Amino acid sequence: MTTPQISVQLYSVYPQLEADLDGTLARIAGIGFKNVEAFDFVRRVDALKTAFDKYGLVAPTAHAILVEEEVDTPDALLTVPPAAEVFEAAKALGVGIVIDPFIAPPKWQELADVQRSAAKLNERAAEAAEHGLLVGYHNHDHEFTSIINGRPAYDTFVELLDPAVVLEVDLYWATAGGQNPSELLKRLGDHVKAVHTKDGPMRPGISTKELPRDQCSAGKGDVPLAEALAAGTAIEYAVVEFDHYAGDIFEGIEGSYAYLKSILG
Repeated sequence: MTTPQISVQLYSVYPQLEADLDGTLARIAGIGFKNVEAFDFVRRVDALKTAFDKYGLVAPTAHAILVEEEVDTPDALLTVPPAAEVFEAAKALGVGIVIDPFIAPPKWQELADVQRSAAKLNERAAEAAEHGLLVGYHNHDHEFTSIINGRPAYDTFVELLDPAVVLEVDLYWATAGGQNPSELLKRLGDHVKAVHTKDGPMRPGISTKELPRDQCSAGKGDVPLAEALAAGTAIEYAVVEFDHYAGDIFEGIEGSYAYLKSILG
């Protein structure tokens, strides 16, 4: 069992990055972070690299769309750069694992679509390997709530992946999708290299159809984060993330960082 390093997904501070990239990363480093998870990095590799070097940050993992041509997420329509461009940018930034963060809910309803998604991610894994990189997948709730042949679509998807493809389990969304996160991590074993440690109240109706407005700092909600982290066997990164935070986002991030430090050391 490894002790995960604490990281933060830069999607959490996306508006702040757009307004002041240098100042935002200075605040992230000031909280105590050494690791970040890059987001929307292809168009600004040089600016990120400069700020990372300035503030002693590294980005061992990053999010980029790899499977779909275009993704309409609950909060934005994401444009998708060519995979080769993604991998070249990731390598320049020092990223080791490029993680696809979202395959839309309609693509999890039919077995054929799940098979196509897995095959595409396997193709991307082979391409990434040529750049010395790994690829992974990050879940939301809909991969679990979609049932195909009596099983969560996520389970079938994972079985179809090449062993080289790693997993990043979002513990909040897995819980919202009806999973016991500790049992899920035990079942997935060494495939899981990172987790998202977001938190919030678990109430009926939570889904990616409408991003929740009541997420809170890690340790203050209903997601059993400490138990889940203890159940992981090969987790390298515990990543702070918020889809939305009602207060000062930096206070929310700092609260999550303090909680993770208290349980991980």
